Amino acid sequence: MINYFSESLNFTLINEENYSSWISNCINYFDLDEGEISYNFLTDDELLQINKDALKHNYYTDIITFDLRIGDLISGDIFISIDRVTENAKTFKVDFQTELKRVIIHGLLHIIGFNDHTDTEKQEMRKQEELCMEKF
Repeated sequence: MINYFSESLNFTLINEENYSSWISNCINYFDLDEGEISYNFLTDDELLQINKDALKHNYYTDIITFDLRIGDLISGDIFISIDRVTENAKTFKVDFQTELKRVIIHGLLHIIGFNDHTDTEKQEMRKQEELCMEKF
């Protein structure tokens, strides 16, 4: 089950059903099972606080993923800063929806097992993002 929350933010994900279907298709593409995934849309300051409290990092980020995967069952809590997505869209010269989709799938790919610490990992992550983006 895929859930979306934006309690403290005036943000609504348009066509949640389409997003859920897309995310499910990406999970199936990797021959994995869908568990419970929660997408939480926040402000910069809210995500910064999570970054400080949970990861001991004192900087803004667009996404934090908590991997709750058990074997092939993909589950997790994903926190996304709508402020960062908006800024990233401007920086990368893409529309907001495209950048939001990239960040949404980026979090899922972390749970699936992809990382982005090294240049090689970043290249592979980007490749997998593009593959999943085509499935929307």
